[in-house]
Amino acid sequence: MSAFLQQKGLTMNSNKPFVCIHGHFYQPPRDDPFTGAYRVEPSASPYTNWNERITAECYAPNAERGNFGRLSFNLGETLAGWMEQHAPETYRRIVGDVRAYQRRYGVGNGVAQAMHHTILPLARGRDKRCQIRWGVAGYQHRFGTHPDGIWLPEMAVDYETLEAVSESGLWFVILSAEQVRGDLSAGAGPYKVRLSQGRFMTVFVRDAGLSNVLSFQMPDPAQARDWLNEQVQGRKPGSLTLLATDGETFGHHHPQGVDVLTSLLTPTFRDAYEITTLGRYLRQQPPVGEIEIVENSAWSCAHHLGRWATGCDCTPGCAHWKGALRRALDNLSRDVDRLYAIEARRCDLAPWQLRDDYISVLLGQVDGVTFLSEHHLGHLSTIAQRRLLSLLDAQVYRQRMFVSCAFFFEDLDRIESRYAIANAVKAIALVAYATGDDLTGSFKRDLSIALSERTGRTGAQILQEILEHEPFGSLPQGDMALMRPGALFPVA
Repeated sequence: MSAFLQQKGLTMNSNKPFVCIHGHFYQPPRDDPFTGAYRVEPSASPYTNWNERITAECYAPNAERGNFGRLSFNLGETLAGWMEQHAPETYRRIVGDVRAYQRRYGVGNGVAQAMHHTILPLARGRDKRCQIRWGVAGYQHRFGTHPDGIWLPEMAVDYETLEAVSESGLWFVILSAEQVRGDLSAGAGPYKVRLSQGRFMTVFVRDAGLSNVLSFQMPDPAQARDWLNEQVQGRKPGSLTLLATDGETFGHHHPQGVDVLTSLLTPTFRDAYEITTLGRYLRQQPPVGEIEIVENSAWSCAHHLGRWATGCDCTPGCAHWKGALRRALDNLSRDVDRLYAIEARRCDLAPWQLRDDYISVLLGQVDGVTFLSEHHLGHLSTIAQRRLLSLLDAQVYRQRMFVSCAFFFEDLDRIESRYAIANAVKAIALVAYATGDDLTGSFKRDLSIALSERTGRTGAQILQEILEHEPFGSLPQGDMALMRPGALFPVA
């Protein structure tokens, strides 16, 4: 029987070492929070925006080659949602290949990703769980099965995050070698990390050196397999080497990347390795040892997440604005959450479970009224339903405020940070619609401390620029009466 299964590709040949290539495919949300339209990005010329350009250079050609049916990958929900609407043929190819892989091997080759690429160790516990659960729901919606693992944004990790991953029914995460302590002689593992209450999380460890060569010193397509053969020659048969990098490496960052990836993913019998994926490997190779994680570490910051918190040497110049912006967003989040929780408890609801479940509306599985009915809230008056739905929508935009790229770069006065502030304005507007409470004043005061070293502008001035446009509906009082759509950027 085993020979038959091996012939069909259902068991793994252990005469050679295995290689898994993981691509992190992600783009941040680029739609105007006020209009839902996607902005024009002249730097992406000749395409309208960067999503379109990167699709043409990377996602579409890799889908056409069938690479999404061979590699391990995550497809961020903000990118997947855009692709479904704006690049449907590429989207259909990806979904079809993943489902075919699932049928063949009984396990998917994709993993989930936290919904908005939030740096999870910097988020509150219930926000960690929300981001993870929304990401899992998005994966299930698109690929028809529960994922085995999840990609942590920027690989940022702490034990509380791993606890939240475990609570969501996921088996494994991917980390880089510098993020763990212990015996890594088994290559990529998998390894066990001990959690509370006698539980464990499985961790696959990427080979940082080989991954970085592929990312930054990519070989020519004709030499790609020879390069990888040389790297894995002599490694233990049946062992696993994991190369993990941005998916956009293959075709966008490196024009030859599509050919290189195709070559690496299709070894011949003469090559020194076999290709597998993480879920498939884990089905037949349980964790081989126990390791510990380095808390508050990430693959793109060596300063305990300073890049997204208070600033660090990862970006030049004065980065004090990062701490000030995060404080402003955190304070606004508490205010938005407080008003939402008051309304939910008035309806005798558990607010955070209801918010987690709201992903079904975001994915278009149900409309808002049906969602409330399914949660036994159809008896509420129309006004009460609208109020609750507005507050749930505010929760969505309040989550989007924390997209990682808002803090990633060197200066406050950039489109990424501006986008975070614009999503905050949308959340404030929705709260004002629902409750009459205007949270603008305290948010503006907090933002006044955040200063762009490059332009001398404060976050409060950026906020005011967004606000100083024609009204965004009839808002009850104060600065909110000045807000209008289209203030963030021109639309496509």
